[in-house]
Amino acid sequence: DFELIEQDESESVVSAVAIRNEQLAEMASPLLERGYIPRQITVYAAQRASTHAPTGSAVLIYPEGETLVYAVTENGKLSLARVFQDANGDQLQVELPQLRLSAELEGIDASSSSVLLDETCYEMRDTVQEILSSPTEIVGIELPPAPVKLNLLPESWRRRRLQLARQSEWRQRLLWIGGAYGGLVLLLLAYLGLLRFQVARLDRRIAHDAPGTEFVRATEAKWKALAPAIDTHYYPVEILLHVFESLPSADVRITAYNQSARQISVDGEANTAALAYQFIEKVKKNPDLRAFQFDMAAPRILPNNHAQFRLEGRAK
Repeated sequence: DFELIEQDESESVVSAVAIRNEQLAEMASPLLERGYIPRQITVYAAQRASTHAPTGSAVLIYPEGETLVYAVTENGKLSLARVFQDANGDQLQVELPQLRLSAELEGIDASSSSVLLDETCYEMRDTVQEILSSPTEIVGIELPPAPVKLNLLPESWRRRRLQLARQSEWRQRLLWIGGAYGGLVLLLLAYLGLLRFQVARLDRRIAHDAPGTEFVRATEAKWKALAPAIDTHYYPVEILLHVFESLPSADVRITAYNQSARQISVDGEANTAALAYQFIEKVKKNPDLRAFQFDMAAPRILPNNHAQFRLEGRAK
């Protein structure tokens, strides 16, 4: 990957960094084996430069494991970096001037650079300041790192990370759907349990009230059986009187009357079929006969054109 250091109308200065993917995979193998793919892989020196020296040129010196890193930066971008295997004073006396010269040969202005020394290398401050002939500033790592554009993440890792992110998103959606479905199932089970509880409670109440209900039913049946004997609406004389009151005229005659406990029948003859129908209508409208439901079949016409009818009534 690369970062733009400066640009004018005729040329551009960029900082390019490369790393072997095999070596990167080996370094990140503990994360990859657990399915973790970093969002960004950058050079620590570039991050330190962006944090502590975002403008101008600077020299950063900091430890990294058992080695010492020397980095030259411009406008917060990494321009040159070297690693010292031995961080003693004699080694610095030899290496630092050569590295500054290498930077100058590559067109990097390192002479007026500020020198930033990691706080863990405080004992080297006088040595570094003497070699580079520049004031040396001690910097710490407690500042939050500034964002860096430089990203060495391989393209295959980017695709894999995107795939894992989508899988995680779908897994999360499925978990939400499963949770919602499980919640609905639990609500349904709770509702069914409530219904069973209500049904059981109603069954207990019905069983508790069963003797009283049976008594009421038995009493009602007895009263219905006794109704024809004690209710005046069922007295034969009363019924027959109201039937005669419903005769539309003297041209309608009652020829037979029969009554049982819950049913009556009236046979008669009318001069015309129309009179027979008028009779049944008056019987149905008679308020004193409302305890019965009356029906009449079509009258039978006699040879003398009279109409013979049969009226049947059943107790409601």
